Amino acid sequence: MTARTPEPASSGAATPAAPTTSRAERIGDAALDLLVERGMRGLTHRAVDERAGLPQGSTSNHARTRQALLETAVRRQVELESRVLTPHEMPGPGSDAGALVDALALALHRYLTDHRALLVSRYELALEATRRPELRTFFDAAGSAFHGPLIAMMTNAGSPAPERHALSLIAWSEGLMFSCAAGSFHSSVPSLTELRTGFAELLRGMLGT
Repeated sequence: MTARTPEPASSGAATPAAPTTSRAERIGDAALDLLVERGMRGLTHRAVDERAGLPQGSTSNHARTRQALLETAVRRQVELESRVLTPHEMPGPGSDAGALVDALALALHRYLTDHRALLVSRYELALEATRRPELRTFFDAAGSAFHGPLIAMMTNAGSPAPERHALSLIAWSEGLMFSCAAGSFHSSVPSLTELRTGFAELLRGMLGT
């Protein structure tokens, strides 16, 4: 992997730039920002009120329990990730493997270069889900929204084992995201060209093209 110029330190904002209007969105955004800056211990109802600029007690009225607050954060995480990964940009039936490579590389590059804080909040929530079975169920159900479209794309691309190949693509992508957000490559990000090459190599092995 070619070294890249390190990115500026995160300001802690986990959310992609987009207008938010509802109180639920403000609470979700504040919760994710706190997870990035302070970790799970820093996520409290009072801290969310302060970060969101809401009257004291607003977060408790919206999400009375810690589980409800975590679910609010997960729901917002998925909403924001859908803007970054943009499943609607993925190629439809009849597209060749090259179009799939381009779309996957673009989505992953966008995530790694512009929304790395969102990755940190994702890992905080994922780790907490390993300790809370009730959150695990909610977290998995929310994240499954991204799995179905990828399986369909692999099917359309001619994969003989679309579910297994989709899992391999997800695992490769998530491993790269962790390495660049919190692992040994946190100070560098692969270029769009390098990501295209990586996805092309993976798909060539899967599809035999």
